[in-house]
Amino acid sequence: RKAGHADLVVSMTDPPMLAVLGARIAKAKKAKHLHWCQDVYPQAFDALGLRVPGFVRKRLEAASLQSLKSADRVIAIGRCMAKELAAQGLDAKKISVIPNWPDLELAHPAPQIKEGKAKTKKAEEIPTKPYAEQLKNGPKFRVLYAGNVGMAHPAETILKAASLLEEDHPEIEFVFVGDGRRIENLARERDNMGLGNIRFIPYQPPHKLREVMESGDVHLIVLREEALGLMVPSKLYSALAVGRPVIYAGPEGSEVAHILKDFKAGSRTAPGDGKALADAILEYRLNGDTWFAAHDGAMEAGKVLTPKESMKAWIKRALSVVQGKEEKPAVVVKTATKKKATKPKKKAA
Repeated sequence: RKAGHADLVVSMTDPPMLAVLGARIAKAKKAKHLHWCQDVYPQAFDALGLRVPGFVRKRLEAASLQSLKSADRVIAIGRCMAKELAAQGLDAKKISVIPNWPDLELAHPAPQIKEGKAKTKKAEEIPTKPYAEQLKNGPKFRVLYAGNVGMAHPAETILKAASLLEEDHPEIEFVFVGDGRRIENLARERDNMGLGNIRFIPYQPPHKLREVMESGDVHLIVLREEALGLMVPSKLYSALAVGRPVIYAGPEGSEVAHILKDFKAGSRTAPGDGKALADAILEYRLNGDTWFAAHDGAMEAGKVLTPKESMKAWIKRALSVVQGKEEKPAVVVKTATKKKATKPKKKAA
């Protein structure tokens, strides 16, 4: 290429509205433009509780849509997001649906960590105890929420479920792995409610990630109704990568709900319904057949929704943009095939 030119400019949505800048850079560089849509802005501001003046909102929406229409291809990370973009006026032929993927530390086979390569402070690592010592306090059924707790994630629903289960089922514990302002607020709310079945653990180093994810008996994902089509929680793929059932408290039409239904890898409850969430957790706690059926579905999904498949599809779309090839709208999501359930590895404490 000539000096100052480029083949392809890729923009994302972190920070918001980066598609606008990507379109301008692509035009200046006389390059193709591919926008990788992780969240849909400015519409997602509402789901995040951010109030934007009406006249500013209209200008942002117009600028965003114009940039997306000028892009050579838009990659959405969920079918619900592709539907939302098309409803806004984007040509469906420009949209490819390629799911995100779990952290590579969760890929199979698990990468080997050389001794001394990953040094972290002991206080930062997830507390573990010998199995014999754990039995002194009785075995725990761990409900794990791993990842960011943002404004679009109504974790108050989890607090409600925890309060309903604490007295009659003290063996069920809720564990949040993460940091941030929302975590601190939740910790204060837990203390105010006097809940002893909720623990908070900081983000863990990469070499501990598989151990952390496998420690959950079920994984939780929560999403506000207003976020439908605007956001797709990627923590789903990490849970599936370790074969754990997922309970999703969120809108029905989301990509998470579709995948759980396609693979029978978990269940969905209405957003904000703490009682329904508590009932779903109890079903997995008390019914082994339900848990193992969802585990089997999660294992199957984890074999299909892999980093390799998503990256391969992503590169294919990028090359087609550079080469100027026309493509039909692509949806890189496969359905499950039935296989006999297999027991998971022993979970960590």
